Amino acid sequence: MSNKKLAIHGGPQSVDPNFTFKRWPEITALDEEYVLASLRQSNHAWGPNCVALQEEFAKWNGNAFCAATNSGTAALHMAMVACGIGPGDEVITTTTSWTSTATSIMHHNAIPVFAEIDWDTMLIDPAKIEERITDRTKAILVVHYWGLACDMDPIMEIAKKHKLYVIEDACQAHGALYRGRKVGTIGHCAAFSLNQNKNFCAGEGGLFVTNDEEMYKNARALMTFGEMKAPEEQRDFHSYAMGWMYRMNDLTAAFARSQLLRLAENNEWARKNWRRLQDGLQGIKGLKAPISNDKQTTCGYAFVIRVAPEEAGLKCTTEIMRDAVVEAIKAEGVPVAGSRYVLPAHTVFQAKNGYGGGCPWTCHMVSHPVDYSLDQYPVTNRNRDASIQIDLYSHRPPNGEEAIDQIVAAIRKVFDNLDELKLD
Repeated sequence: MSNKKLAIHGGPQSVDPNFTFKRWPEITALDEEYVLASLRQSNHAWGPNCVALQEEFAKWNGNAFCAATNSGTAALHMAMVACGIGPGDEVITTTTSWTSTATSIMHHNAIPVFAEIDWDTMLIDPAKIEERITDRTKAILVVHYWGLACDMDPIMEIAKKHKLYVIEDACQAHGALYRGRKVGTIGHCAAFSLNQNKNFCAGEGGLFVTNDEEMYKNARALMTFGEMKAPEEQRDFHSYAMGWMYRMNDLTAAFARSQLLRLAENNEWARKNWRRLQDGLQGIKGLKAPISNDKQTTCGYAFVIRVAPEEAGLKCTTEIMRDAVVEAIKAEGVPVAGSRYVLPAHTVFQAKNGYGGGCPWTCHMVSHPVDYSLDQYPVTNRNRDASIQIDLYSHRPPNGEEAIDQIVAAIRKVFDNLDELKLD
């Protein structure tokens, strides 16, 4: 047991008060050069940087086609259209992700169906997918959440058996690997995000990728008002289907192009920090560190620990322990938060009312009701109650070993002094 009183009770803060975690992303002279060059040219909507970014990211990730859009959410919506998903169709996805994963399914009047997660990975459990398949199932939307690749081999086998599309939500996983293969190259199409907190950051933005030209054209049409020609081509201003305005702008694309040049380096830096965190937190009773291995390799996006009161010899609930540990770690100077994202618990699914009149669940093409009762997801609920996410910026570059060691010391101090926490 540590001989230092916890900071939450007046003891010394574990993190040096003079130390500051550096913010992500690091802005360099190259970023400024690219953005200023974009600003000084004349096409600020869909410009030359947008076209170049599509080509460069497709090459970087190993895809035949890439469309640069204004968000990862837009890219997910484009994936639905690329796969021909429409009214009454069902798409199976995970219970644990950001809201857009599920709401993107509803954008084309399709129905989200949730499958349970695997405890060790916190990702969709391949063994729980097949039981959710019906005659209306059109696709499986997997999420490489927290930067860790899903177990893709069994998922692809299930999809092949039932003739289903596989969409990869890789919005948090640029450069994550499955058996050495980059995510976004395994399913039929994929979506990436360039939001501020992503490991590939451009402030906002998204990328849709695929190796199928027809899927690419359909997704791109949704991106540009339903027009079939690419934005850089001579437009005919004719909508062939419903479309949105999802295209990227040139300033964002310029920032993204500069950041892309350092993505591999930044990922390796983040992975190194991630592994140091993992190693430093081994052997702590009552704490479960996340996994990454040769089969499913993280890109270093996020680091999520989980509490286990029974392993620490505590009688309290998991949720009570998590909240107490969160507040104690914060007091030690490390920014953390409990993770509470459970998609089927959101009101939109519990009420089954997406955009009025009970749509899309009341659509005449929906053949049977979908159950969103939360008691069918025990692993998800346990994971929600146990999870603590370390602030994304604190373990990212340009932070290094000093930052990681202070995080480890703070967490160890709290777990060494669990008896000081209010756990009732």
